[in-house]
Amino acid sequence: MPGAPLKPMLAMTGPLPAGAGWAYEFKWDGVRALADLSYGDHHLYARSGVEITTAYPELITLKDQVDDALLDGEVVLFNELGQPSFTALAERMHVRNPAKAARLAATVPVTYMIFDLLRLRGEDLTGRSYRERRAALESLGLGAARWAVPPTFGDGPATYEAAGEHGLEGVMAKRVDSVYRPGVRSPDWVKVKLEVTGDFLVGGWRPGARKIGGLLVGVPRKDGRLTYRGRVGGGIGAALEKELLRELEPLRTPASPFAGDVPREDARGASWVTPQIVVEVKYGQRTPDGRLRFPRILRLRPDKPPEEVDDAS
Repeated sequence: MPGAPLKPMLAMTGPLPAGAGWAYEFKWDGVRALADLSYGDHHLYARSGVEITTAYPELITLKDQVDDALLDGEVVLFNELGQPSFTALAERMHVRNPAKAARLAATVPVTYMIFDLLRLRGEDLTGRSYRERRAALESLGLGAARWAVPPTFGDGPATYEAAGEHGLEGVMAKRVDSVYRPGVRSPDWVKVKLEVTGDFLVGGWRPGARKIGGLLVGVPRKDGRLTYRGRVGGGIGAALEKELLRELEPLRTPASPFAGDVPREDARGASWVTPQIVVEVKYGQRTPDGRLRFPRILRLRPDKPPEEVDDAS
């Protein structure tokens, strides 16, 4: 079976760029997805390349909007306040049973926020500039109850302020003359989050008042081991602890996956795991040796593969 046509282009984290050469979009807190539409057929692919078409049946009629196109966007689930809810979306993203997916689509439908056009009627557009691709995308007139082409803006600070007012995750800044580089984390796209957050791999946990008192997290090295970034105890409530144990217990391993020494107070009584589970962590600053200060777990990231975790993620 054919897979995803290409890997999505990725952004780097950084301060808000300024200047006439940038365009600004809202950053949507959802699941990245490529929509491959081809003459009455349609396939959705996650960032990993896995096909996710079955999970979102409410998007099937998107194929009727254009004969042949490859779209890039974010599958988002809006809550009753009109804000993206990744927690609510988590119930949808791994569904592969068509009947269950149809029931969920009727009660908690998603919206596909389309922000790029990579192919149109057989022509590869990845070598064209962002400005040209956006103009072509907007000319298609894609807009319906379950998908939209959100606007771009020329004023970065105003876009950032508006993102905060509307409870959004942040802003994406994109160079208007940049081409689309599949699978590349490029400085031509910069993500600016309203909170300082990062994605980390869980290498183990240590007990506390409950079974999980803190997660031991890190980032991967070239040799396959982890560089230790700290212990995260904040934000682990009963529901999240149950979810974490379900994911981590099968991954237990006798040896620490971290390179170098984990501080004795963090390693005491630790259970080690093969680093497969990605978590998003909010934190204050970092110490000079890269440890997280005042970290708090926000959520699991089942949509992000372990190999994409780094200190720029």
